Amino acid sequence: MIKNYFKTAWRNIVKNKFYSLINVLGLTLGLAIGILILMWVQDELSFDRFHSRARQIYQVNSPVGSGATIQIWNTTQAPVAAYALKEMPGVINAVRILKNYDYAIFSYKDKVFNETGGAYIDPSLLKIFDFKLLQGDRNKPFLNDQSVLITKSTAEKYFGNENPMGKVIQGDHKDNFTVSGVLADFPDNSSIRCDMFFSMNLRAKQYTGDSFWKTMDNDWGNFGYTTFLEVRPGTDLKSIGQKLIAIQAKNAPQIKVSLTEDAFQLQPLSDIHLQEADGKSAAMQTVKIFLVIAILILLIASINYVNLSTARAMLRAKEVSIRKIVGAEKSQLFAQFIIESTLFFLVSLILALALIILLIPYYNSISGKHLHLNLLDYQLWKIVSITCLGTLLTSAVYPSILLSSFEPLKALKGKLSLGIGNAVFRKVLVTTQFIFSVALIISTLVIGRQLKYIQEKNPGYDRSQVFSFPAGAMQDHLEAVKAELSNQSSIKTVAVSNGNVVNNLKTTGGAEWDGKDVNNVTIVHPMGIDEKFIPALKMQLIAGTNFTGAKLDSAHYILNETAVKMTGLKNPIGKRFKLWQTEGTIIGIVKDFNFASLKEKIEPSVLFYSTKGFNIYVKTSGKQAPEAIAAVSRLWKQYNPGFPFEYTFLDDKYNALYKSDQTTGSLFNIFSGIAILISCLGLFGLVTYSAQIKTREIGIRKVLGASVASIVSLISKDFLRLVVIAIVVASPIAWISMKSWLQNFAYRIDISLWVFIIAGASAIVITLITISFQSIKAALSNPVMSLRSE
Repeated sequence: MIKNYFKTAWRNIVKNKFYSLINVLGLTLGLAIGILILMWVQDELSFDRFHSRARQIYQVNSPVGSGATIQIWNTTQAPVAAYALKEMPGVINAVRILKNYDYAIFSYKDKVFNETGGAYIDPSLLKIFDFKLLQGDRNKPFLNDQSVLITKSTAEKYFGNENPMGKVIQGDHKDNFTVSGVLADFPDNSSIRCDMFFSMNLRAKQYTGDSFWKTMDNDWGNFGYTTFLEVRPGTDLKSIGQKLIAIQAKNAPQIKVSLTEDAFQLQPLSDIHLQEADGKSAAMQTVKIFLVIAILILLIASINYVNLSTARAMLRAKEVSIRKIVGAEKSQLFAQFIIESTLFFLVSLILALALIILLIPYYNSISGKHLHLNLLDYQLWKIVSITCLGTLLTSAVYPSILLSSFEPLKALKGKLSLGIGNAVFRKVLVTTQFIFSVALIISTLVIGRQLKYIQEKNPGYDRSQVFSFPAGAMQDHLEAVKAELSNQSSIKTVAVSNGNVVNNLKTTGGAEWDGKDVNNVTIVHPMGIDEKFIPALKMQLIAGTNFTGAKLDSAHYILNETAVKMTGLKNPIGKRFKLWQTEGTIIGIVKDFNFASLKEKIEPSVLFYSTKGFNIYVKTSGKQAPEAIAAVSRLWKQYNPGFPFEYTFLDDKYNALYKSDQTTGSLFNIFSGIAILISCLGLFGLVTYSAQIKTREIGIRKVLGASVASIVSLISKDFLRLVVIAIVVASPIAWISMKSWLQNFAYRIDISLWVFIIAGASAIVITLITISFQSIKAALSNPVMSLRSE
């Protein structure tokens, strides 16, 4: 019986090649793109969940500042881990991770590599996390303070096929590190990713006891440590945070906190990839958006199948009636049509998997992922099963019920009518389909405009044709270096800074001014610059003067507009200002500039004079950039022999801030285009069917003198009316969704009326293009032939 069902289903598919092709093509595209998106979503949601104790591991986040300016950082001070282990009974273990900026390069024999993926760690890292150690002792990963753990790929890079254990890597051509362990490469879905791990004891030895903070474990001023705690199940997390803030207040009273309002916050390990320390969840919102798009694409493909199946129900009425007359039960007919739908899905699924194999390299290059189609991976089949089962149930059940419910005698007499309800149902489905499509068009336009806006918005400085590079040993000869580079005809200006103007992460609460509330800690972003920096980047001074390069500048400060508002000073020029231990005066106010992403509001910034900047900025021109880079490279080799020269244009640094948003925009454009294409496939099939069942009516109208335009209008007007309704319904839905998405940006566009006009016009044009071919073909057909056959 089932074999017969499959035979009959296959014959129907082959017999109706045109409609079968449209159904298979729509389902194939829908399944392929839907599965690809769901693979991306599943990968995003799987971050850090592979650790066996993931539910017990928490990242400690710090409250910094006070009052209205309080911030939550995803890092802490070094003592937090030590006190948590010592004072909190519920804490089983703790580990700190600190980025290693002490070395620029590492070498082995004649191999030299720039390494930016190194970090200091506590050895407890391998006790808390399940990272696989291929060689070495998990309980004692560091044999001594000059040991290093490296990943497998790093070992292959330095040593090839040699056994890396015991080999010596040299940092900056001076310090030797012996390989004491090899880790498996970190999974793609791990938030912790490093190429080299160094002992935290090495970092602790950098404290000599002659600075303000005597040792690493009592340094409450450096918030650079990522801290994880393994906590016993059932422990009150809030009380841990409150106790830690009380310990900080006791040991570092100069860091002002409120014991009733402030506390360290423990964030679950599984949340840190998609949720920021302060609770913002822009990344999670992106995941939800793509999950919705996947569902919409699958729904659109399902709607195509339902529409074409129900629309063609009249053509199969006699087939069903004869089956009923010869004894077929309703359940058997239902099973027949379910199997037919299943066969469609099996063919579409096979084609979809083949399409995924072809598309996945391009998909990975756009999304920045390393997804692969492993047919033995149960996670893949979990996604495929949910996708196919959901889509099959959505698209197959109603057509099967409809096709199995005909009254046979009426069908054989040609008096069968599927009723107004069925036609209305199809219209609702077509309208729903285009609601999705129009909403996606509007969203695509808004996202594109916002991304263009953040790229083109003036950040408050001129980043064009400016490149920067680390000074290295040049720091001890900056004046000579600046003089020599300034003599190059290809170089317009040379300036130095001790920070990165594009993404200045430096912060401090050590600022004071007259009238400041002593109980408030205000976070400012300090940056040391020379007198050439402001003119080189064309930053705008709105009051006062720039640094002159004189010795007196060491006691002068320039504030941005936001910092002036923060101080509340009226006529701030000449007023007292203190940064850390240096008392001075405010000599200038610079117009606000974005030293972070446009997703964040501009924060207070303080510029102080420094001739010891470790970043050098070179302003050149487009045509002369290669000559300027060559000149800097020659000078670099003179002062930094043995160190590779690397530089970055500010434009590239600026664009890197929005890399994830650009990826989101690109993927959104592609997925929207696919959704619209699938909608058009279904519409094309419906128009073809509509022209087919109206053959006799069209023939009569033509005999009576109807024009081609009127015939085209007859076929097209119903579909265009549905698209107009879809535009009206989709516009407010898209407006609400995009308004919510734009909230992730502190600086954003307004959603203009023309966006909806363009989206609506695009939907109408796409519809006209889709239906015009079949409409015109039907209008131009010979009425005699159609009337004879009908």
